[in-house]
Amino acid sequence: MDEKAAAERPARAIFASGDRFARAAPYAGLVLCAALALVPLVLGDYGRSLVAEVLLYCIFAMSLDLLMGYTGLMSFGHAAFFGIGAYTVAVLGVQFGLHPLLGMLAAVVLASLCAAVIGFFCIRASGVYFIMLTLAFAQLLYSVVIRWRSVTNGTDGITSPQLASGEATYYVVLAFFLIVYFGLRRLVAAPLGNVFIGIRENEMRMRAAGYATARFKLLSFVIGGGLGAIAGALFALHNGFVSPGVLFWMLSGEGMVMVILGGLGTLLGPIVGASVFIILKHLVSIYSSHWEFIVGATFIACVLFFKQGIYGWCRELLEQKSRP
Repeated sequence: MDEKAAAERPARAIFASGDRFARAAPYAGLVLCAALALVPLVLGDYGRSLVAEVLLYCIFAMSLDLLMGYTGLMSFGHAAFFGIGAYTVAVLGVQFGLHPLLGMLAAVVLASLCAAVIGFFCIRASGVYFIMLTLAFAQLLYSVVIRWRSVTNGTDGITSPQLASGEATYYVVLAFFLIVYFGLRRLVAAPLGNVFIGIRENEMRMRAAGYATARFKLLSFVIGGGLGAIAGALFALHNGFVSPGVLFWMLSGEGMVMVILGGLGTLLGPIVGASVFIILKHLVSIYSSHWEFIVGATFIACVLFFKQGIYGWCRELLEQKSRP
Protein backbone atom coordinates (compact mmCIF):
# COMPACT_ATOMS: atom_id res chain seq x y z
CA MET A 1 0.00 0.00 0.00
CA ASP A 2 2.85 2.36 0.85
CA GLU A 3 4.50 1.69 -2.53
CA LYS A 4 1.23 2.39 -4.33
CA ALA A 5 0.77 5.63 -2.42
CA ALA A 6 4.34 6.64 -3.23
CA ALA A 7 3.75 5.93 -6.94
CA GLU A 8 0.55 7.98 -6.99
CA ARG A 9 2.05 10.94 -5.15
CA PRO A 10 3.77 12.49 -8.28
CA ALA A 11 0.55 12.23 -10.28
CA ARG A 12 -1.40 13.89 -7.48
CA ALA A 13 1.21 16.64 -7.37
CA ILE A 14 0.88 17.29 -11.12
CA PHE A 15 -2.91 17.43 -10.96
CA ALA A 16 -2.72 19.66 -7.89
CA SER A 17 -0.38 22.06 -9.70
CA GLY A 18 -2.74 22.08 -12.69
CA ASP A 19 -5.64 22.84 -10.38
CA ARG A 20 -3.67 25.73 -8.89
CA PHE A 21 -3.09 27.21 -12.36
CA ALA A 22 -6.76 26.71 -13.27
CA ARG A 23 -7.89 28.39 -10.05
CA ALA A 24 -5.43 31.24 -10.46
CA ALA A 25 -6.34 31.99 -14.10
CA PRO A 26 -9.67 33.78 -13.40
CA TYR A 27 -8.04 35.98 -10.75
CA ALA A 28 -5.17 36.83 -13.09
CA GLY A 29 -7.73 37.70 -15.75
CA LEU A 30 -9.60 39.99 -13.37
CA VAL A 31 -6.37 41.74 -12.41
CA LEU A 32 -5.48 42.22 -16.08
CA CYS A 33 -8.96 43.58 -16.89
CA ALA A 34 -8.73 46.00 -13.97
CA ALA A 35 -5.30 47.15 -15.13
CA LEU A 36 -6.58 47.70 -18.68
CA ALA A 37 -9.57 49.64 -17.34
CA LEU A 38 -7.22 51.95 -15.42
CA VAL A 39 -4.95 52.67 -18.40
CA PRO A 40 -6.55 56.04 -19.30
CA LEU A 41 -6.23 57.16 -15.68
CA VAL A 42 -2.61 56.06 -15.24
CA LEU A 43 -0.96 56.53 -18.62
CA GLY A 44 -0.84 59.60 -20.80
CA ASP A 45 -2.30 60.03 -24.26
CA TYR A 46 0.56 58.17 -25.95
CA GLY A 47 0.38 55.22 -23.56
CA ARG A 48 -3.39 54.98 -23.89
CA SER A 49 -3.15 55.14 -27.68
CA LEU A 50 -0.47 52.44 -27.74
CA VAL A 51 -2.49 50.06 -25.56
CA ALA A 52 -5.58 50.65 -27.70
CA GLU A 53 -3.56 49.83 -30.83
CA VAL A 54 -2.27 46.66 -29.20
CA LEU A 55 -5.79 45.57 -28.26
CA LEU A 56 -7.26 46.07 -31.73
CA TYR A 57 -4.40 44.14 -33.31
CA CYS A 58 -4.97 41.41 -30.73
CA ILE A 59 -8.49 41.11 -32.16
CA PHE A 60 -7.04 40.90 -35.66
CA ALA A 61 -4.56 38.20 -34.59
CA MET A 62 -7.24 36.17 -32.78
CA SER A 63 -9.50 36.28 -35.85
CA LEU A 64 -6.65 35.01 -38.01
CA ASP A 65 -5.77 32.33 -35.45
CA LEU A 66 -9.30 30.93 -35.79
CA LEU A 67 -8.41 30.17 -39.41
CA MET A 68 -4.74 29.21 -39.05
CA GLY A 69 -4.53 27.70 -35.59
CA TYR A 70 -7.91 26.03 -35.21
CA THR A 71 -9.10 25.23 -38.75
CA GLY A 72 -5.74 24.89 -40.48
CA LEU A 73 -6.46 27.51 -43.18
CA MET A 74 -3.28 29.50 -43.89
CA SER A 75 -4.84 32.69 -45.19
CA PHE A 76 -2.52 35.31 -46.65
CA GLY A 77 -5.33 37.71 -47.48
CA HIS A 78 -6.82 38.42 -44.07
CA ALA A 79 -5.98 42.11 -44.43
CA ALA A 80 -8.88 42.31 -46.91
CA PHE A 81 -11.42 42.05 -44.08
CA PHE A 82 -9.46 44.43 -41.87
CA GLY A 83 -9.51 46.94 -44.73
CA ILE A 84 -13.21 46.38 -45.46
CA GLY A 85 -13.98 47.15 -41.82
CA ALA A 86 -11.86 50.30 -41.79
CA TYR A 87 -13.12 51.69 -45.10
CA THR A 88 -16.78 50.92 -44.35
CA VAL A 89 -16.67 52.97 -41.16
CA ALA A 90 -14.79 55.80 -42.89
CA VAL A 91 -16.90 55.97 -46.06
CA LEU A 92 -20.27 55.66 -44.31
CA GLY A 93 -19.24 58.24 -41.74
CA VAL A 94 -17.84 60.81 -44.17
CA GLN A 95 -20.30 60.49 -47.06
CA PHE A 96 -23.49 59.53 -45.21
CA GLY A 97 -22.88 60.86 -41.70
CA LEU A 98 -23.47 57.45 -40.11
CA HIS A 99 -22.46 57.07 -36.48
CA PRO A 100 -19.17 55.13 -36.16
CA LEU A 101 -20.70 52.37 -34.03
CA LEU A 102 -23.44 51.82 -36.60
CA GLY A 103 -20.72 51.88 -39.22
CA MET A 104 -18.99 49.08 -37.31
CA LEU A 105 -22.13 46.96 -37.52
CA ALA A 106 -22.35 47.58 -41.26
CA ALA A 107 -18.65 46.74 -41.59
CA VAL A 108 -19.09 43.35 -39.92
CA VAL A 109 -22.06 42.51 -42.15
CA LEU A 110 -20.30 43.59 -45.34
CA ALA A 111 -17.06 41.81 -44.45
CA SER A 112 -18.94 38.61 -43.59
CA LEU A 113 -20.70 38.69 -46.96
CA CYS A 114 -17.41 39.29 -48.76
CA ALA A 115 -15.81 36.47 -46.75
CA ALA A 116 -18.64 34.15 -47.81
CA VAL A 117 -18.04 34.97 -51.49
CA ILE A 118 -14.24 34.82 -51.27
CA GLY A 119 -14.32 31.70 -49.12
CA PHE A 120 -16.69 29.97 -51.54
CA PHE A 121 -13.90 29.95 -54.12
CA CYS A 122 -10.88 29.63 -51.82
CA ILE A 123 -11.91 26.62 -49.74
CA ARG A 124 -11.99 24.51 -52.88
CA ALA A 125 -8.21 24.74 -52.92
CA SER A 126 -5.70 23.68 -50.31
CA GLY A 127 -2.11 24.29 -49.35
CA VAL A 128 -0.21 26.87 -51.36
CA TYR A 129 -3.13 27.26 -53.79
CA PHE A 130 -5.40 28.37 -50.96
CA ILE A 131 -2.76 30.83 -49.79
CA MET A 132 -2.36 32.31 -53.27
CA LEU A 133 -6.11 32.59 -53.83
CA THR A 134 -6.64 34.51 -50.59
CA LEU A 135 -3.71 36.77 -51.49
CA ALA A 136 -5.15 37.37 -54.98
CA PHE A 137 -8.56 38.40 -53.64
CA ALA A 138 -6.98 40.74 -51.09
CA GLN A 139 -4.83 42.40 -53.74
CA LEU A 140 -7.90 42.72 -55.96
CA LEU A 141 -9.70 44.68 -53.24
CA TYR A 142 -6.54 46.71 -52.69
CA SER A 143 -6.58 47.68 -56.38
CA VAL A 144 -10.29 48.57 -56.24
CA VAL A 145 -9.73 50.90 -53.28
CA ILE A 146 -6.90 52.70 -55.09
CA ARG A 147 -8.84 53.16 -58.33
CA TRP A 148 -12.26 54.04 -56.84
CA ARG A 149 -11.20 57.59 -56.00
CA SER A 150 -14.73 59.03 -55.95
CA VAL A 151 -15.49 56.93 -52.86
CA THR A 152 -12.16 56.04 -51.22
CA ASN A 153 -10.05 59.03 -52.30
CA GLY A 154 -7.48 56.63 -53.74
CA THR A 155 -3.93 56.66 -52.47
CA ASP A 156 -4.57 59.90 -50.56
CA GLY A 157 -6.67 58.03 -48.03
CA ILE A 158 -9.82 59.14 -46.28
CA THR A 159 -10.54 60.60 -42.88
CA SER A 160 -12.67 58.58 -40.50
CA PRO A 161 -15.20 59.79 -37.94
CA GLN A 162 -14.15 59.35 -34.34
CA LEU A 163 -15.86 59.22 -30.99
CA ALA A 164 -16.08 62.17 -28.64
CA SER A 165 -12.75 61.56 -26.92
CA GLY A 166 -9.72 59.33 -26.90
CA GLU A 167 -10.85 57.81 -23.61
CA ALA A 168 -14.21 56.81 -25.11
CA THR A 169 -12.45 55.22 -28.09
CA TYR A 170 -10.15 53.30 -25.77
CA TYR A 171 -13.01 51.84 -23.74
CA VAL A 172 -14.86 50.85 -26.92
CA VAL A 173 -11.72 49.05 -28.12
CA LEU A 174 -11.34 47.37 -24.73
CA ALA A 175 -14.99 46.29 -24.68
CA PHE A 176 -14.76 44.69 -28.13
CA PHE A 177 -11.48 43.02 -27.22
CA LEU A 178 -13.11 41.33 -24.24
CA ILE A 179 -16.22 40.41 -26.24
CA VAL A 180 -14.16 38.83 -29.03
CA TYR A 181 -11.86 36.98 -26.63
CA PHE A 182 -14.61 35.45 -24.50
CA GLY A 183 -16.75 34.80 -27.56
CA LEU A 184 -13.95 32.88 -29.27
CA ARG A 185 -13.18 31.09 -26.02
CA ARG A 186 -16.74 29.77 -25.91
CA LEU A 187 -16.64 28.95 -29.62
CA VAL A 188 -13.47 26.84 -29.56
CA ALA A 189 -14.71 24.97 -26.48
CA ALA A 190 -18.05 24.21 -28.14
CA PRO A 191 -18.72 21.27 -30.49
CA LEU A 192 -18.25 23.60 -33.45
CA GLY A 193 -14.76 24.39 -32.26
CA ASN A 194 -14.01 20.68 -31.98
CA VAL A 195 -15.10 20.27 -35.61
CA PHE A 196 -12.72 23.04 -36.67
CA ILE A 197 -9.87 21.34 -34.81
CA GLY A 198 -10.80 17.99 -36.34
CA ILE A 199 -10.57 19.50 -39.82
CA ARG A 200 -7.16 20.91 -38.97
CA GLU A 201 -5.91 17.55 -37.71
CA ASN A 202 -7.36 15.26 -40.37
CA GLU A 203 -9.88 16.60 -42.87
CA MET A 204 -10.23 13.30 -44.71
CA ARG A 205 -11.19 11.48 -41.52
CA MET A 206 -13.75 14.17 -40.65
CA ARG A 207 -15.22 13.86 -44.14
CA ALA A 208 -15.38 10.09 -43.77
CA ALA A 209 -17.18 10.56 -40.45
CA GLY A 210 -19.96 12.40 -42.27
CA TYR A 211 -19.01 16.04 -41.71
CA ALA A 212 -19.45 18.48 -44.60
CA THR A 213 -15.97 19.89 -44.09
CA ALA A 214 -16.29 22.46 -46.89
CA ARG A 215 -19.24 24.09 -45.12
CA PHE A 216 -17.43 24.21 -41.80
CA LYS A 217 -14.32 25.67 -43.42
CA LEU A 218 -16.47 28.32 -45.07
CA LEU A 219 -18.14 29.06 -41.72
CA SER A 220 -14.76 29.48 -40.06
CA PHE A 221 -13.68 31.77 -42.92
CA VAL A 222 -16.80 33.92 -42.52
CA ILE A 223 -16.46 34.20 -38.73
CA GLY A 224 -12.79 35.08 -39.06
CA GLY A 225 -13.59 37.69 -41.71
CA GLY A 226 -16.26 39.32 -39.56
CA LEU A 227 -13.94 39.49 -36.55
CA GLY A 228 -11.16 40.89 -38.73
CA ALA A 229 -13.56 43.63 -39.83
CA ILE A 230 -14.15 44.53 -36.17
CA ALA A 231 -10.41 45.12 -35.79
CA GLY A 232 -10.36 47.23 -38.95
CA ALA A 233 -13.34 49.30 -37.86
CA LEU A 234 -11.71 49.94 -34.49
CA PHE A 235 -8.54 50.96 -36.32
CA ALA A 236 -10.53 53.60 -38.23
CA LEU A 237 -12.06 54.91 -35.00
CA HIS A 238 -8.71 54.94 -33.24
CA ASN A 239 -6.58 56.35 -36.06
CA GLY A 240 -9.07 58.79 -37.61
CA PHE A 241 -7.61 58.10 -41.04
CA VAL A 242 -7.65 55.14 -43.43
CA SER A 243 -5.31 54.52 -46.37
CA PRO A 244 -5.01 51.63 -48.85
CA GLY A 245 -2.20 50.17 -46.76
CA VAL A 246 -4.80 48.50 -44.52
CA LEU A 247 -5.61 46.19 -47.45
CA PHE A 248 -2.05 45.47 -48.53
CA TRP A 249 -0.58 41.97 -48.25
CA MET A 250 2.03 43.18 -45.77
CA LEU A 251 -0.63 43.55 -43.07
CA SER A 252 -1.67 39.94 -43.65
CA GLY A 253 1.97 38.92 -43.23
CA GLU A 254 2.24 40.89 -39.99
CA GLY A 255 -0.89 39.15 -38.73
CA MET A 256 0.65 35.75 -39.47
CA VAL A 257 3.81 36.83 -37.65
CA MET A 258 1.74 37.82 -34.59
CA VAL A 259 -0.05 34.47 -34.51
CA ILE A 260 3.06 32.35 -35.02
CA LEU A 261 5.11 34.49 -32.64
CA GLY A 262 2.62 33.99 -29.83
CA GLY A 263 1.58 30.43 -30.57
CA LEU A 264 -0.80 28.80 -33.05
CA GLY A 265 -4.04 27.24 -31.87
CA THR A 266 -4.33 29.22 -28.64
CA LEU A 267 -6.32 32.33 -27.87
CA LEU A 268 -3.72 33.79 -25.53
CA GLY A 269 -0.91 33.12 -28.01
CA PRO A 270 -2.11 35.66 -30.62
CA ILE A 271 -2.66 38.19 -27.82
CA VAL A 272 0.94 37.72 -26.64
CA GLY A 273 2.27 37.77 -30.20
CA ALA A 274 0.36 40.92 -31.19
CA SER A 275 1.42 42.69 -27.99
CA VAL A 276 5.09 41.83 -28.46
CA PHE A 277 5.03 42.73 -32.16
CA ILE A 278 3.32 46.13 -31.80
CA ILE A 279 5.27 47.21 -28.70
CA LEU A 280 8.57 46.08 -30.23
CA LYS A 281 7.69 47.89 -33.45
CA HIS A 282 7.03 51.15 -31.60
CA LEU A 283 10.09 50.92 -29.37
CA VAL A 284 12.52 50.03 -32.15
CA SER A 285 11.12 52.62 -34.57
CA ILE A 286 11.94 55.35 -32.04
CA TYR A 287 15.66 54.59 -32.31
CA SER A 288 15.97 53.20 -35.83
CA SER A 289 14.16 53.51 -39.13
CA HIS A 290 15.09 49.88 -39.90
CA TRP A 291 12.67 48.43 -37.37
CA GLU A 292 11.58 45.72 -39.83
CA PHE A 293 15.06 44.16 -39.73
CA ILE A 294 15.14 43.97 -35.93
CA VAL A 295 11.58 42.71 -35.63
CA GLY A 296 12.25 40.15 -38.37
CA ALA A 297 15.39 38.92 -36.59
CA THR A 298 13.41 38.60 -33.36
CA PHE A 299 10.73 36.60 -35.17
CA ILE A 300 13.31 34.25 -36.68
CA ALA A 301 14.89 33.71 -33.26
CA CYS A 302 11.50 32.92 -31.70
CA VAL A 303 10.68 30.44 -34.47
CA LEU A 304 14.05 28.70 -34.01
CA PHE A 305 14.07 28.55 -30.22
CA PHE A 306 10.37 28.74 -29.26
CA LYS A 307 8.75 26.37 -31.73
CA GLN A 308 5.39 26.58 -29.93
CA GLY A 309 5.49 30.36 -29.75
CA ILE A 310 6.22 32.60 -26.79
CA TYR A 311 3.03 31.65 -24.96
CA GLY A 312 3.53 27.94 -25.62
CA TRP A 313 7.12 28.14 -24.36
CA CYS A 314 6.06 29.95 -21.18
CA ARG A 315 3.29 27.44 -20.52
CA GLU A 316 5.66 24.51 -21.03
CA LEU A 317 8.21 26.12 -18.71
CA LEU A 318 5.61 26.56 -15.97
CA GLU A 319 4.49 22.96 -16.36
CA GLN A 320 8.09 21.75 -16.01
CA LYS A 321 8.60 23.80 -12.86
CA SER A 322 5.39 22.44 -11.34
CA ARG A 323 6.49 18.84 -11.71
CA PRO A 324 7.90 17.23 -8.57
